Amino acid sequence: MEFRYLGNSGLKISAIIYGNWLTHGSQVENDVAKACVRAALDAGITSFDTADVYANGAAESVLGEALAQERRSSLEIFTKVYWPTGPGGPNDTGLSRKHIMESIDASLTRLRTDYVDLYQAHRYDYETPLEETMQAFADVVRQGKALYIGVSEWTADQIRAGHALAQELGIQLISNQPQYSMLWRVIEEQVVPTSRDLGVSQIVWSPIAQGVLTGKYAPGGELPQGSRATDEKGGADMIQRFMNDETLRAVQELKPIAEQQGMTMAQLAIAWVLSNDNVAGAIIGASRPEQVVSNVEAAGRTLEPEVLEAIDDVLGDLPETDPAKTTSPPSRVV
Repeated sequence: MEFRYLGNSGLKISAIIYGNWLTHGSQVENDVAKACVRAALDAGITSFDTADVYANGAAESVLGEALAQERRSSLEIFTKVYWPTGPGGPNDTGLSRKHIMESIDASLTRLRTDYVDLYQAHRYDYETPLEETMQAFADVVRQGKALYIGVSEWTADQIRAGHALAQELGIQLISNQPQYSMLWRVIEEQVVPTSRDLGVSQIVWSPIAQGVLTGKYAPGGELPQGSRATDEKGGADMIQRFMNDETLRAVQELKPIAEQQGMTMAQLAIAWVLSNDNVAGAIIGASRPEQVVSNVEAAGRTLEPEVLEAIDDVLGDLPETDPAKTTSPPSRVV
């Protein structure tokens, strides 16, 4: 396993991070989820990402149980706050002081730990003053319930404003968690340069574009049974933007490049995001332990410039690059 510093901090995380969105407490049974966590640990993964909204807390509970017997200081556990949780009352969502302070306690209980290494704002909250949000995060840190603060899917301007307030409050905002893959590059123009300037790293989700970059979806073909594209709980909606014949045909043309590198398509996709020096880690999910074992092999692999150029030549103008696609909901709907 390769380990990288997270932002301008002394915290090292595994370059491959195990995440349990759309799996634990939802897609797969708990015993399979625990087997996937075990496979991650055995493969050298020390960093685990979750959120309170995943399966309305169930994902945190499953992860907490799976990690309960591990040495806590040998792990880096990340969770997030923003989306509606619990019964969905008027204060069960957003980044208000009330929701943050109540949510961190609930998350720690479910995760069976006294602290998380990284507590992240899951989206930007336009309805709560940023000063209120950052003060609450600062208090969470000072209470020892989180060591560092991060954000997710914030724009460059939002990251800069949050980072400035964090500095004033004496806490460290060290990461952003955006979607990033060969097909989704919206952070490259603004978020990445701003983050480099501030000492903020990216922890990226969906490095294989919800499975599209594995090459398992053939243009005009039937959807594989049990795949993300058939998941009506949310996966099918997320993947839809890539499910067109032009994109799927281009992805098939990446296979020779992967083969030349001695890599699977998924490994190539993960190695690609890790080639960005502002990316500290790539989050992988899994519904089977063998997926974890295979994807971890992308850690530490270097893609030469000519390989990166070949990938760009194949994909052409298909990747989404518009920085305006980095968005948070304009209002919180409860």
